[in-house]
Amino acid sequence: MDFLVIDDDKTFRDATCFLIEDAGHYAEGVESGELGQQWLKEDKWDAVLLDLNLGNENGLDVLTEIGKKHPQIPVVMFTAQGNVKNAVEAMRRGAVDFLEKPFQREQFMTVLARLQRLKQMSQQIERLEQVVTETRAQNIEPLFDFTTPVIRDVMEVLMRAAKTPASILIFGESGTGKSVAARAVHEKSHLADKPFVTVSCPSLSKELLESELFGHVKGSFTGAIKDHWGKTRAAEGGTLFLDEIGDLPMEIQPKLLRLLQEREYERLGENIVRTANVRVIAATNRDLKKRVADGLFREDLYFRLNVIAVEMPPLRQRDADLIRFAEHYTKFFAAQCARQIGSLSDEAESCLRNYSWPGNLRELRNAIERAVIMAKGDKLQPEDFPAELRSQTANGGGATAHDGNVPQVGALVSLDQLEEAHLRKILECTPSLTEAAHILGIDQATLYRKRKRIGLE
Repeated sequence: MDFLVIDDDKTFRDATCFLIEDAGHYAEGVESGELGQQWLKEDKWDAVLLDLNLGNENGLDVLTEIGKKHPQIPVVMFTAQGNVKNAVEAMRRGAVDFLEKPFQREQFMTVLARLQRLKQMSQQIERLEQVVTETRAQNIEPLFDFTTPVIRDVMEVLMRAAKTPASILIFGESGTGKSVAARAVHEKSHLADKPFVTVSCPSLSKELLESELFGHVKGSFTGAIKDHWGKTRAAEGGTLFLDEIGDLPMEIQPKLLRLLQEREYERLGENIVRTANVRVIAATNRDLKKRVADGLFREDLYFRLNVIAVEMPPLRQRDADLIRFAEHYTKFFAAQCARQIGSLSDEAESCLRNYSWPGNLRELRNAIERAVIMAKGDKLQPEDFPAELRSQTANGGGATAHDGNVPQVGALVSLDQLEEAHLRKILECTPSLTEAAHILGIDQATLYRKRKRIGLE
């Protein structure tokens, strides 16, 4: 936890910060209520320890201001002039506890433990609210009804592994529901009441990703103005979900391997070894075996992650589910948009079946949402769907950059999609990158960058 200590007595302020840090937390001290409120405005704190007498300032007045501006932050009052009247008034104004100076270490540790419990309760409430919000937004209930045998087999493996501490590796194309499957595993596991924390591996630079994952100490890099506990600490006792693990930088991979094998880690800029009790689930749309062969992913990390491995099937392999999902999303978005739309027309169903869905469930969801908004009648029609979907199904049943067929010039597709499809076709037909680059009229460095962008490293 991060504590802000507001006390005009420097000796007592420093001693209190020392006790807090000795207990494994982070603390900063300021000498006035005005400065304390400025720090509260500029940064995030888990709790405040506030002196009743701050020179010319009244600690109770500062407490009142903190309660108005930061009602979610618990405040503990302490004073060298403790009496029942002050304690009652402090509690009436919102303090969660009251300590009289000088206090015993045991007393102080009891207060810290109480604040930790308050934070845990607050986090649990926040998690529950987040789950409810996500469930309402996505309404994912039908996605794992196991109508198609291929997804039924995948989910059977995941549910059997859910109640074990084993690491799980989920493969699959973008949009196939890997993160939804990971959350389903967590909710069916013995850790369901504990945190589920997600780290998106390709979203940050190496330094920021390491800080996001393991945390950092003040001054460890430019911009590190205070200590930070990473997602590993936030997931303590629960599940750490590493999304797109295939893009994890090589420099961080040994540290993740250590976390998996030894259950140990160090914050960035710190030499203190800390233990972690987390269950790791990872997901990727990359071919990790190929990345291992190319020297981009550690083989030992791959095998350590690959205890239980499954592959989420793409939507084009779940034909029995396609129309059921489309009907579900139609009802969901019709209710959300207050539209009287009952179903899909036969022509709309045919249009959906003839498309290969390179974006999978995510693309289907977006296409149905768009169709519901644009629909003129009480049934969805082909013209309600995105132009790309209509044009590709009209030009031969789902030719996309992902199934080996180059979209026709003039089809309603973006230049990026046309370029990607052409690159894939040329690379398939040429024996070397040198020849492919020559045909394309670009140098090999440019071709390498383009291959990397479309996932053909």
